[in-house]
Amino acid sequence: MSTTLEKTRNIGIVAHVDSGKTTVSERVLYYTGLSHKIGEVHEGTAVTDWMPQERERGITITAAAITCDWSDHQINIIDTPGHVDFTTEVERSLRVLDGAIVVFCGVGGVEPQSETVWRQADKYGVPRIVFINKLDRVGADFHGVVDQIKDRLGAQPLILQLPIGAEDAMTGVIDLIRHKALVWEEDTLGARFHEEEIPPELQAEAAKFSELLVESVADADDTLLEKYLGGETLTPAEITTAVRLKTQSLDVFPVLCGTALRNKGIQPLLDAVVNYLPPPVRPVAGQTLVGKERAWQVTDDILAGLAFKTMHDPYSGQLTFVRLYSGTLKTGASIFNPRTERSERIGRLVRMHANKKEDLESAAAGDIIAVVGLKNFTTGDTIAAKHQPVLLESISFREPVISVAIEPKTKIDSEKLGLALQRLSSEDPTLVIQTNAETGQTILSGMGELHLEVILDRLVREFKVEVNTGAPQVSYRETITRGAEAEGRYVRQTGGRGQFGHVFLKIEPNTNEGLVFVNAIKGGAIPREYIASVEKGVREAAENGVIYGYPLLNTTVTLYDGNYHEVDSSELAFHMAGSMGFKAAVNKAKPVLLEPMMEVEVVVPEDYMGAAMGDLQSRRGKVTELGERAGGQRTVTAHVPLATMFGYATAIRSLTQGRATYTMEFDHYDKIPASVLDEALGRNKELEVG
Repeated sequence: MSTTLEKTRNIGIVAHVDSGKTTVSERVLYYTGLSHKIGEVHEGTAVTDWMPQERERGITITAAAITCDWSDHQINIIDTPGHVDFTTEVERSLRVLDGAIVVFCGVGGVEPQSETVWRQADKYGVPRIVFINKLDRVGADFHGVVDQIKDRLGAQPLILQLPIGAEDAMTGVIDLIRHKALVWEEDTLGARFHEEEIPPELQAEAAKFSELLVESVADADDTLLEKYLGGETLTPAEITTAVRLKTQSLDVFPVLCGTALRNKGIQPLLDAVVNYLPPPVRPVAGQTLVGKERAWQVTDDILAGLAFKTMHDPYSGQLTFVRLYSGTLKTGASIFNPRTERSERIGRLVRMHANKKEDLESAAAGDIIAVVGLKNFTTGDTIAAKHQPVLLESISFREPVISVAIEPKTKIDSEKLGLALQRLSSEDPTLVIQTNAETGQTILSGMGELHLEVILDRLVREFKVEVNTGAPQVSYRETITRGAEAEGRYVRQTGGRGQFGHVFLKIEPNTNEGLVFVNAIKGGAIPREYIASVEKGVREAAENGVIYGYPLLNTTVTLYDGNYHEVDSSELAFHMAGSMGFKAAVNKAKPVLLEPMMEVEVVVPEDYMGAAMGDLQSRRGKVTELGERAGGQRTVTAHVPLATMFGYATAIRSLTQGRATYTMEFDHYDKIPASVLDEALGRNKELEVG
């Protein structure tokens, strides 16, 4: 196996917004020698937050890739956003990474977006190291956060370090594997630290957690288990090996701690990345073009890479970020896209350092790089060789829940708007662009108010396009509440050859399976070549909505009978018959309108809890959980309709004198009450004509 592969780590830094991910990234850059000055998020100087929108808001919006060296290893790091509106960036980053650092705030603990990114990492089987940050803050509780990881995430945290000192008196950490205290020197900006004996007052606690650590990992290997059961002491090297095996099998999640802003705990975190997280050597799983499963080794001579992100660069054109799983890429080589069945030549290969580029001649398995100028590749596409095409699993994204209508201010803006939106949507799969057929307005749909706000800001700054905007519009959906049957009959006779298509459809509700089409035709009642046209007609009708004009969800459609004419039947006729039959069946099936329900968590001081709950209930919210946080803070979790949450940030600040924080993410679709149906439809109608 390649030594280079063994000494490569592809990791992401993920967390809830404001847990300190980007601050951790900046310290990593500084201590590995990649930066000569520590960048700060609050000063707008962070290297990985390079977009103007990120620096102004103090949050990460786009995932930034950086590469650094540590202990003779190359570490490729992706710093991801923590805000729920940009969770797509986390999703596509975790899809291509081999490991992750999950950062938790020592005060906030496991917050809603922490749970979301943890589940995303579970989905892709990504081994994780936990870093409990901000232990210098008032109210920080290291063991409280560890308990939350167990209780709220159902994970098995493995404590490798204990903090020395609490809150602003924190000076270092205890290394439980080597039984040493690591103390940072304040005058070196955390660049230097020294080892000393564990303080006497912490020796009993350190001994207790050292024993728990060894007990938790001794069964990683039969030899170690035999030694442990025999009463022998395991060496630090043996414990490290055991932790590595258990971490990579997802049995445990090593827990380290520190305070990135005060420059403590970063170097041991980098050592843990090298020691415990896996190199990019897992066998690659994919398919052939005919859908047959196929697996191969990273070292096999099969070109396979996944395009996980595209970005428009004003100087270089389109950048396609690629994780290369096997094979090699060279400048000037031809690559094949199995989805489009088209080939393209590589003009430039670059390694990204946030928004800076380093030219490469070639890239090998395990690398995360960007290809400049590809025209026919988009997020989720496989990069392969034409003589040996393979398909890797693509990336799935959530549907948008909020929309806004825009129109260009001038004719010049009108000419530029189409190109700008095309580029933005190619970068961001959760940005959906549609044109309202009735009004001619362009509708942008995204994951939240902040998401759309950033997109509109980028239109003005990057693309110099001025637009007028309408009020935000909620993305409603339709569904049926009972089964029904109907026929669709399309007959046209205009002289000469006519059109004839006749189908019988049965529809019934399903549970969160989307629109499912079942072909139950027997005995050739409808020729096989027309079945696809019937399905296309059904899906088109469902997409456009039947009663209210919104896409129809969670319905199983069964085509069970029909008739055809040897001369007059055609694909068009059966397409129309399918659409007509589906609409007729939906009208009989008691259709209802669904609205997006958001899970909202408000963290609020005890004094304002009643006001916060009352406000959520006035917005048709249903409180699902009440909880407690350190420092006398309480949490209120509720399911609230998105339609009632516009302007909530201002309202909750006003109610609590600015002392409450909240997070909101899409949870599910639910039936809209009849009492607000007309109001909801009227509000969206006003947007269309406004």
